[in-house]
Amino acid sequence: MEKSENAGVDVEVVIGDSAYSIKANLDYTESKDIQLVSKLMPRVSQGQHKKEDGFTFNKDAGMFVCKAGHMAASKTLRHNKQEFRKENPRMVYYFDVKKCNHCPYREGCYKEGSKSKSYSVSITSEVQSKQKVFQESDEFRALSKKRYMIEAKNGELKNRHGYDRAESSGIHSMEIQGATALFAVNLLRINKLRGK
Repeated sequence: MEKSENAGVDVEVVIGDSAYSIKANLDYTESKDIQLVSKLMPRVSQGQHKKEDGFTFNKDAGMFVCKAGHMAASKTLRHNKQEFRKENPRMVYYFDVKKCNHCPYREGCYKEGSKSKSYSVSITSEVQSKQKVFQESDEFRALSKKRYMIEAKNGELKNRHGYDRAESSGIHSMEIQGATALFAVNLLRINKLRGK
């Protein structure tokens, strides 16, 4: 996007697949007032809480309850301390292991001899919550329908014009190959629109 902006292109909307909806891109597009039309990864939009694992959230107590009906004894918020890992904070719920030792569902849930039993859920950031609301809107659906045209053009570049494989080594060579392929595709499109 920065290269496009430096070239004088006014970027208002970016359309991409769910790989583009990482938190860093969401923060960047929000700071530049750009719409990012990219679905959140299912892990982010649905959370990592799986219904099939048997844990349910008790809204009144603000705690998770296990399959056997035992409520978490405590909870704590964990932030990732490693700078290079841009993960969301997690809420970790701790269960009483004395109950886990005698639980009929302990197999596959509680590891025998463990000193603690915890269950963690990732917390979505504010910018991810906004994106989740935006991806449910009619505007998002309308814009995301344009993505197939972009993918079709990418397919044409790769399959018909040799952009699937680098002809030379180095980023400069790849930029030249890309510019040449795009120029050829644009000339073909202009000729088609002119009726030739």
